[in-house]
Amino acid sequence: MPVYLAPWRASPCAFQSSRSESMPNLASDGVVCAPLQTFTEEETMLKNMVTKFAQERVAPLVQKMDENSKMEDSVIQGLFEQGLMSIELGEEYGGTGASFFSIILVVEELAKVDPAVSLLCELQNTLTNKLFTTYGTEEQKRTYLPRVAKDTIGSFCLSEAGSGSDAFALKTRAEKRGDYYVINGSKMWISLAEHAGVFFVMANTDPSLGYRGITCFIVDRDTEGLHVGKKEDKLGIRASSTCPVTFENVKVPETNILGQVGQGYKYAIGMLNTGRIGIAAQMLGLAQGCFDHTIPYTKERVQFGKSIFDFQGMQHQIAQVATQLEAARLLTYNAARLAETGRPFIKEASMAKYYAAEVATLTTSKCIEWMGGVGFTKNYPIEKYYRDCKIGTIYEGTSNIQLSTIAKSLAKEY
Repeated sequence: MPVYLAPWRASPCAFQSSRSESMPNLASDGVVCAPLQTFTEEETMLKNMVTKFAQERVAPLVQKMDENSKMEDSVIQGLFEQGLMSIELGEEYGGTGASFFSIILVVEELAKVDPAVSLLCELQNTLTNKLFTTYGTEEQKRTYLPRVAKDTIGSFCLSEAGSGSDAFALKTRAEKRGDYYVINGSKMWISLAEHAGVFFVMANTDPSLGYRGITCFIVDRDTEGLHVGKKEDKLGIRASSTCPVTFENVKVPETNILGQVGQGYKYAIGMLNTGRIGIAAQMLGLAQGCFDHTIPYTKERVQFGKSIFDFQGMQHQIAQVATQLEAARLLTYNAARLAETGRPFIKEASMAKYYAAEVATLTTSKCIEWMGGVGFTKNYPIEKYYRDCKIGTIYEGTSNIQLSTIAKSLAKEY
């Protein structure tokens, strides 16, 4: 009888996350196994600082930015001034020199107030800065890292009209001519393009090689032939720009190749795996912010002689959402700590992003119901959270892509 059909017999395989790992010399190494929500002193200080910044500098502008579909310059400037656009960068480049987990905490706190602002911070830290520090030459680091720490926003150009989830079916080409390349093609759904000063452009240098010809190029905004189109009129995260970007005979020196020719697809995969933890943090913060706005209202709103919070039917719904929020937080924090310590995290990152996006969708929908009529109006921020959350199931890998990634990992474990 096959082992997997044997009744009441322990499986020879085990779900990776359920396997415990011993930590040798735990006491002598001074390692303490602390709860996931235990932060270092530096992480706590940064979290508190961001909470204050979000409430004082961002909150008063959220409704205006959403209505105008425009990020206020003062908010962008404030993010740079507070060091929130270079959290993990070394001090030699003008960065804060904090941990990767700190990025996740910052994104979560900002998203509680405005998910659009948190996206700007998340992409700058998990994509732009990470690409430069991981794959950039020393010259590229010296040239660009001080800029992205001070005042320059980066933008990642991967998606095209015909390549969404099938990202490596991209058609943008880069033709080699002497010591430079000429890029032609167009990109769609490019986040932060409106304000970006530097672009990471994925283009194929040798279509005959398929995705193995994809190469990443560093292209400055003022390069001749680069055009940023009209920004999209979006459902949510409206203050964060999303634009088409076209390249017409854009000349890029060979020295502006990031990493190696033909390795762009690997870099994209690697960055998106890490970035998914950041999006999970954004969805988590969004859901928590919506929840925090709503629960006090349910305790104040009186119907039939008592607060609506005191009805058992309401309490059960609220308790369920609170439990799912906590589960999403632990998934997100666990993935972040794994990535920070250099351990495998791809499955956990996909789980965190998938689940946090689902929880954000449920939470914001329930909060509108609990708020009743006022939750359906723009006088309260609840409907904005509801609109903002939908993108979480789409960008940096759709929910179905996350499920496929998780399933592939499981297939290898059993």
